Amino acid sequence: MAFPLRRVTAMTSERFINGPSNAAARAWLARNQWPDGRLWLWGPSGTGKTHLLTAWAHEHDATVLDARLFSTSSAGGRIRVQGNLAIDNADSPGDEATMLHLLNDAFSQGDRVLMAGRLPPSRSHFMLPDLASRLRATATTATGEPEDDLRATLLLSLLADRQLVVSQTVTEWLWRHLPRTGNALVSAVERLDEAALARKQPITRALALEMLPDLLTPEG
Repeated sequence: MAFPLRRVTAMTSERFINGPSNAAARAWLARNQWPDGRLWLWGPSGTGKTHLLTAWAHEHDATVLDARLFSTSSAGGRIRVQGNLAIDNADSPGDEATMLHLLNDAFSQGDRVLMAGRLPPSRSHFMLPDLASRLRATATTATGEPEDDLRATLLLSLLADRQLVVSQTVTEWLWRHLPRTGNALVSAVERLDEAALARKQPITRALALEMLPDLLTPEG
């Protein structure tokens, strides 16, 4: 019986994999000030946005909130945060009034707010005009899909985080045949880990072919 227990990976700046695809985002996060104290970090899934947000929050003693969990009831109770704030999934808030109040509080207190989402504010839909205009006036930076060197390091890191021992031949084969996105690597490692654990067998090319038919490209 396989239980979905996972070792929590520390999302620190030391463990983040640097590369050209995230250099601009890292440069913005390293700044001491942002226009109006706000920054919006966006990019595809699996490109390190949550890792960067969490690491920044740790370094700047910021409270981390998931915007999807904002609710009408919480808005009525008025969530109040003292100090810097980091909001993940900012492009899909559960309650927009809560998010607007948090931004207003941070601005009046002189605190910084880092927000992360898959889309930039200009391509996100917000019902509250005040929130929409505030976010569209926010400075933005982005992470891109990983380049080849970063993809190779990321794949090895994902396997190591789950304490998976995979032969170099299989690892290199996966790297060549998986899509060139961070999200594909994350999804592939999760599926292979679950299958190998359930079957009590090592991760092989045969197992990958069986479990990842929608991800793997033809061998040609």
